[in-house]
Amino acid sequence: MPYMMVGVLVAAIWQDENANLMLPTQVGVFVAVLPVVAATGLFLPVRALEVNAAQGLLGAHVETPPRQTGRSWQERRRTAAWFTLHLAIGGVVSGCTLAIVPFTVFTLMLPIVGSPTPVIGAVVTPGWNAVSWAMGGLATLAALVVVAAGAGALLARLAPVLLGPTPAERLAAAEEQARMLAERNRLARELHDSVGHALSVVTLQAAAAGRVLDRDPGTAKTALAAIEQSARAALDDLDHVLGVLRDSAHDGPRNSTHDGAHDGAVVPGRHPQATLADLGDLVAASGAQVRQDVGDLSGVPAVVSREGYRILQEALTNAIKHGRGPVLLSAGVQDGELRLEVTNAAGGDGARPSGGRGVAGMRERVRLLNGDLHAGPTQAGWTVSARLPLRSSP
Repeated sequence: MPYMMVGVLVAAIWQDENANLMLPTQVGVFVAVLPVVAATGLFLPVRALEVNAAQGLLGAHVETPPRQTGRSWQERRRTAAWFTLHLAIGGVVSGCTLAIVPFTVFTLMLPIVGSPTPVIGAVVTPGWNAVSWAMGGLATLAALVVVAAGAGALLARLAPVLLGPTPAERLAAAEEQARMLAERNRLARELHDSVGHALSVVTLQAAAAGRVLDRDPGTAKTALAAIEQSARAALDDLDHVLGVLRDSAHDGPRNSTHDGAHDGAVVPGRHPQATLADLGDLVAASGAQVRQDVGDLSGVPAVVSREGYRILQEALTNAIKHGRGPVLLSAGVQDGELRLEVTNAAGGDGARPSGGRGVAGMRERVRLLNGDLHAGPTQAGWTVSARLPLRSSP
């Protein structure tokens, strides 16, 4: 109606006559304002309003579009098409309703009025002669109901197509979902490696402390200190992961710390992620007999250093749980690659039990960094070796 009023006013001024919304010539005004309606949908943010209207008034199921920093022209054109179609159909149905409902009431009164009445160029006299006009008015009203219902059904079917996410928005949402899944998988690996390692150390050290508690209190005290250190480190890692999850839930997927987790950023107030610089603490807390051959790791990029630390942590955990004897651990940079290796004698059955997620988690980390991993029996015993490129390939 606002568009029609402006159009009628402009037409009246142009023709130097009084404005009248009921003139048949206003059909031209109705058609003339449709480009203005289209321009409104093209440049003004009416999409959210139209989505709510389609869902609340038409009962249409419109998938909520993802929030975007800017409007694409594809979205603008689809919104303009819907807005124009919506107002055009709504204007026709509204005009018919305003005209047909009073006309139907008027025709129902014709059989009982006291004098002949002119109707659409004909004179209708009261009585049976006017019954056909009354029936025609009722038929017109029924046709109006059918047209209104059909128009609503048509708009309800078009609303998801024109107001739903565009292909570009669906692609962006899919990419965001993939990033969220990758972040969850990373956090799952962090928890598995950190807590699994801590529990393995605690189990080993508690058993050792129980065996020597009476005859060697000093060794038992050392084992208990290792238990405390491992448990404290696991709690710090757990607090870091839970903090990331809480921040992601509050800030939404776009503000998640996934990107920061891979570029060296640290969440304020959270325990920083361990790197190869913390390798000495990892070995000391394990309580196992470890022979180290560690080169200069200061030039290893942060993301490679973090993933390398987790790989060594998981390999050391498996060595403690399933192996025997001293553990040989080597880490160094050679030919532009970080090379890691953990070896010790296999358990009594000569092989490691399967079914856990440790080796699978290490393979995921190595694959994400375009590296290679070997985990299996060798002549020296059970060996986990990994090669991680320090720089991405072109």
